[in-house]
Amino acid sequence: MAEAKVLIIGCGDLGSEVAKQLAQSGIEVVGVKRSKPPVADEAITMRIINADVTRPETLSVLNNIAPEVVFYCVAADGQSDAEYKAAYVDGLRNVLATQKNNVNLKHVFFVSSTRVYGQETDALLDEAVPAFPADFGGERLLEAEMLLQDLPCTSTALRLSGIYGPGRLRMINLAKSPASWPKQNVWSNRIHRDDAAAFAVFLIKQVLAGDKVNNCYIVTDSKPSTQYEVLAWLANQLQTCRPELLPVSGGKRLSNKLLLETGFKLQYADYKAGYQSLLR
Repeated sequence: MAEAKVLIIGCGDLGSEVAKQLAQSGIEVVGVKRSKPPVADEAITMRIINADVTRPETLSVLNNIAPEVVFYCVAADGQSDAEYKAAYVDGLRNVLATQKNNVNLKHVFFVSSTRVYGQETDALLDEAVPAFPADFGGERLLEAEMLLQDLPCTSTALRLSGIYGPGRLRMINLAKSPASWPKQNVWSNRIHRDDAAAFAVFLIKQVLAGDKVNNCYIVTDSKPSTQYEVLAWLANQLQTCRPELLPVSGGKRLSNKLLLETGFKLQYADYKAGYQSLLR
């Protein structure tokens, strides 16, 4: 087959959207997915390889793909330390092993999470602030990020805040049920799925064009907000009742200054714009 430019490991919701946007730009994409897609998406023109990142013997076909960019975007099977280690640490290591002889490889992207920041603070956290995980999930994600430092090519960790968008309606469903609102009102951060995918595509195109990108980005929108602020606004839009607002007690606020300095423009700069599109 022709030389693949971008290899996407993990073609779930986010990975598939990245693949679709790349394909629409005429960039060749090969995707790796653990299960066969039930229905072909005509908007995504790419070869799909069925393989499991936790089973190295299924990944041997990747030795011959020779992409210029690897985009690692998997999800753990569950919320346990073993499942996080298998998906993010062992899985990434297994995929990188297939590319050790790839002379075409320019860059590896790893989709991480702002879970690596265990700090609770009102101060804006940015990429210059050291990450101190507070749980096994953050620790494993940070461990996976460290694997990127041993690569012969450049790399980027994309630390995504809470993703929402089509099919990700947790806050909307919570707003409909006031009795289910969290017992604490903490700072929260989020990014619309479409903006997360578009920013990844933006960076991938920069790499393919020979431009330099940073080794880490916090991928979040421009308005950190308390959970109750978001829920109260949604409840008002849905015309449902809402509990008494609680004072802020924990969480963290994240800065997207470095993201915006790339010249990328968010389609949904805050939760109101993003959720308004979903409510419509």
